[in-house]
Order: sequence, then structure tokens, then C-alpha cells
Amino acid sequence: MSTIDIPDEHDDIDGIEVIDIRSGDRSTPFEHRVEPVSKTTKVIKFLENHPDVQISPAAVRRIAYGAVEPGLLEGARLERHRVETGWLSVLTYRAYTLMLSPAIENDRLLDEAHYAADPDTSNQQRVLSMPTAHDTDATLVYADAMDDLLAAIDRASKSVRKNNPQEVGRRIVERSLTAVPATFRNPGRHPDDDLSLVDGNSRWAACTADIKVPASSIRPTNAKDPDSLLPSHLMRLPLAERRDLVREIVKNAHRDINANTGTSKAARAKRDQAARLLNAMTVPVQVIVGYTDDNPSMRMGRFPVAVRSLLMRMNIGVKEFKEPSKNGVTAEEIVTALFDAGELGDNAQAVRDVLLGRADVTDAMKSLGLNPAFRDLRFTFVVQQLTRKEPRLNAVMAAKLDKRRLQVTHRSGPIVELGLRSYSSFPKEKLAPVRTALDTGCLWQALANHEWTVENIDNDQAVDDLLERADNGDVPARLLLGVLAMVTLVTSGYLLAPGGSAEQIVGNIKIMRAGVGTVIKTVLDTKEGRQVLADAIKRIRASLPPRWWADGHLVEREKWKGSDFNAHLRLAANHGFNPEGHQNDPTATELEDKALTAFQTSLTTAASDLDDLIALRKMNGTTTELSWTVVEPSFKQLSFMGNDLARIAEGEPR
Repeated sequence: MSTIDIPDEHDDIDGIEVIDIRSGDRSTPFEHRVEPVSKTTKVIKFLENHPDVQISPAAVRRIAYGAVEPGLLEGARLERHRVETGWLSVLTYRAYTLMLSPAIENDRLLDEAHYAADPDTSNQQRVLSMPTAHDTDATLVYADAMDDLLAAIDRASKSVRKNNPQEVGRRIVERSLTAVPATFRNPGRHPDDDLSLVDGNSRWAACTADIKVPASSIRPTNAKDPDSLLPSHLMRLPLAERRDLVREIVKNAHRDINANTGTSKAARAKRDQAARLLNAMTVPVQVIVGYTDDNPSMRMGRFPVAVRSLLMRMNIGVKEFKEPSKNGVTAEEIVTALFDAGELGDNAQAVRDVLLGRADVTDAMKSLGLNPAFRDLRFTFVVQQLTRKEPRLNAVMAAKLDKRRLQVTHRSGPIVELGLRSYSSFPKEKLAPVRTALDTGCLWQALANHEWTVENIDNDQAVDDLLERADNGDVPARLLLGVLAMVTLVTSGYLLAPGGSAEQIVGNIKIMRAGVGTVIKTVLDTKEGRQVLADAIKRIRASLPPRWWADGHLVEREKWKGSDFNAHLRLAANHGFNPEGHQNDPTATELEDKALTAFQTSLTTAASDLDDLIALRKMNGTTTELSWTVVEPSFKQLSFMGNDLARIAEGEPR
């Protein structure tokens, strides 16, 4: 039977040629033939004995069986790719597309995945567990049930076919895909290993989009129309049968070309479709076959982090690696590194599981003394854990964020992405403004300056007790109240980025247009503000709109929408809570406080800009020092500013 489907197409007079992919003598006419297994024996022996190849014999066979020209791998030179924690050994060759499988987890979609930390995430939508390291091999280990893995891979493959289609077939794929050996702890009736892509999923999906499932090779069926080939069809097959499938598809495609020699439109279409398929049957691939950690005692422990680090820093041409997904990957690297370094405390495994949010966090939250039914408690725990001011923790975070000095603003991106995993089932249109609001700045300096903990604030009485302590000057209680209120208000739509008409809502009075963290910090400093924030936590948890402070007490505003509360809270941050009307002219003290805040904010921005410059020089490999004439004005300005600030500030305590 034919393995390809013929859609209605335009009359292509020129026709499509089968591209010669041979690397050697091209004097004879080209016909694509799958090499016999006997041609893989020498290369298998070579790779198994290579000192830099640190993979299982099964993974070696997958490489050899999948190579278009296995003889070229004998004596091949491995490349070394530098990553943050060590060196990856990489083998480059041309492989049969169907001998590779798409990514088991697509890191570029971490911000769109559904996480187990979200109580509303169903099993069908849930993100998979993170792969772990193999004891001795450069291999990713997956613990999920095989049916769950296959379902997730099929969903991802269908998604990229739809959302990122590519033209494949008129030309061969020329940009390399990147793969890594994978093994499965719970394979069930399926093979327990594979070569899994970590980059190039869209190219793989485009290559296989027009291939139909050959009934005789994969499964018995009475269906009139065969199904489109999916990763799960391939991953069910033993290695030898999978290679036989490649041979069958190639043979049938050549048969279609040879059998349709006429000049009719139908004959040309049949030849063109077969040529497209043959051109898409191979791809260039880089397979990671070894890893050497900078710290030999870590062995393969940091291999999964090294692989993801390589992916995130690659030059991505087709599909952009969006900032939220980068932050998600960085956040997971931070948590994993903190766990490995023993910086997550006595109950480290539970802390790690709660921070990552990939697996069910019910038991982990309970072991930490927190109610797992409350999303805001988990988000607040993420904020608390990743703002701790501990030297070793901060050193790990600074290294992962590539920052010379770790500032509170640098922590925001990873915190937001981990925290939002409790809300991942929200519709995209609802989650997008929440992420935008948090990305504008959801932290303030006091969170990193003071020790504070997350308590199990899961009922109204607990909120009232927390408010009482905050009113009595308990700084940790005040910080906990502020973060809980911020998370609750933002995720419910009552505190978002200010709209263009926000001033009109409050009578054309200037509102605070800073990030949500600054708004909360400012409101938190007033007694009325703390009352409003505590009441908002209780009301929103009960699915009621928050109340406002007026005439000395809390009142309901029945006609207010989220934008009204947002505008009034930002107004109160600028002018305070005044039942008689809002004060347009701040006092002299308030003006001085605002000027100091603006100055300190500008210093933070300047320091971040310097970090960016240093990082850019590092990335570009720039080693020449800047000339003194270029930097002298900056040095003088910094010196003058230090002297001026010293004249109006107390001396540093000794």
C-alpha cells in the first residue's frame, strides 16, 4: 500500500526532485536505500568503546540504527559544547526522521502548561514530572507512566503542526535538531528507551505531517482512511521494527515515483508527493552522548540542568523562546541547584516539590503546615523562599540569573512563573493581564531585608490575627499580609497594570502607576490600607468583591468593577485614604520621601544596566578594557553622588 496521501495541489510543471543526501561518490544515480543492519556493527563497537560516549548500549544502537550513513560514524570526532555546569559531548550526523521522537517536555511552552499545583488541573492537561539524572549515563530519566508520556507527546506534536507549520519536502531539512537519550522507568508494554528531541520539534512535526500510519506495520485496522502518523505510533515499536517501518516507507515512496512515469497532472502529483516524503525522511541531528561536570563529585547529577541550559541559550530561529518560558526554565534551575546545595532546609524535598509545582503538592504543603487548597498560600511561599537573604542562596540565584549582584528586582521573573503555576488552568485571556501586572514589579526591598515566614492563614480568624500583629508593628506579619493581599488582588483582577483611563475613574487625580509590589508596599504602611488588604483577602476567598475604606470603616461599592478598585487603590497609594476627598498636593515630607524613593530606584536601574553591559561583554567575548576617557565621567559622578548622599545620611553603624 502507499504510505502517503495525495492532496489536491497546483499544477507543478517543474516537479520536485529527490535530493541526493550522500556524502561520498555521487557518480551513480541516487536512490535512497536504508542500509542493512550489518553496516552498523563497526560503528556500534566504536561508540561503545569511545571514552567520551557515556550512554547505554541500547542508546548506542539507536544512534547506529537511525543513521542514514552509519559507516561515517566510525571514527567520528565528537564536539564539546560548554554549558554553565560543565561540558556536553555531542555527535553530529544525518538521521532518519522516524528514528527520533519529539520532546517529552517542551520548555518553550512552560508558561502555557497546566501544573499539578493548580487544584483545577485535570490529569489530561497536567504537565509531566521533570526528568531526573541517570546514575552513570548522559541520559534523561522519566518516571511518569508511559501512557501519560505518549499522550503529552502526541498533544505537543499536533499543536506544533497547527501553530508552527513549516515548508518541508521541496528541500531537505538543513538546520540541525538536538536530541538526547531518554529512558523510562514505567514503560509498561513499550520500549524503555528512545532518542528524544530537545530542539527541532516543529521541523520533526512538519517532516511527518503527511505520513499515514501503515496498518500492516503498526497496528491492525479496518479503518478506511489511515491515521496521521504520531509519535506514539513510533514509540510503541521495538527498535528493529521501527527501522523496518522506515525501510517500508522509503521503498513505497520510490515505488510511487517509478510507477507514475506519465505526464498527467495526477502522475506528476504522485511523484511530487513521494519526492517530498523522501526529502523529509532525513534530518541533521546533534545527539548529546556525554557530560563532564565541573565538579566531578556531582557525576551526572546536573545533566538534566545542563541539557535545558543548552536549549535555553541556543540561537532559536523558528520559534521564539519567550521570556516567561525562559524565566520558568531558570526558576527550575534555581530550585534544583538550591536543592542540590542543601539550601532548602530540613524538609528540602517537600519545599522543592511545592516550589516546582509539577507533581501533586497536597502532601508536601501539609508537611510544611500549609493548607494545599489555597493557591495564594503556595504563591506566597514561593515569594518567601526565593527572597530569603542568605549568602549561599543568593550566590546560587545570582549565578543562575547571570547577575553580578543579586537585587530584589532580579528575583521577580522566576518567582512569578513558579507562583502562577497555582493558576495555570486560568483561561489565557485572564492569565495574561495577571502575568503582565506581576511582571511590572511584584516585590519590594523589605521582603529581602527581613526574615519572615509563611503561616497557614486559611481562615478569617487567622487573617484577623495577622492584621492585629501587623498593626502592632510586627514586620514579618506585615510582609506576609502584604504578599497574601497582593497575590489575592492581582489574580482576581482587582489590582492590575493601570489602564489609560484610571485617572478619569478617580476624578482626574494622579494615581500611582508603579508596579503592584510598590502599590502594596505603600498602602501597607497605613492603618486604613492594612484594613482594606486584610478584608480583601477574606472577601475574595469567599468569591465576594473587596470593600473600600470610607467614613472611617469598610463599605461595599456595588457598582465597582475590578478597574475601579485598581484605580482607587493606586490613588490611595499616592494620596492616602481620605473620606472627605483626595489631597492633590502632597506634604513636604511626602515629597522628600518620594524623591528618595525615586533616587534609590534609579540606582537599582543603573546597577541592573551595568550588569547587562557586563553580561553582554561576556557573551560577545569582549576582553579589552574600556578607555579611561570613556568611563571617567561616570566614575566622577558616582564619587560626587556618594559624597552628597553622605552629607544628608547618618554614618554607617559600626
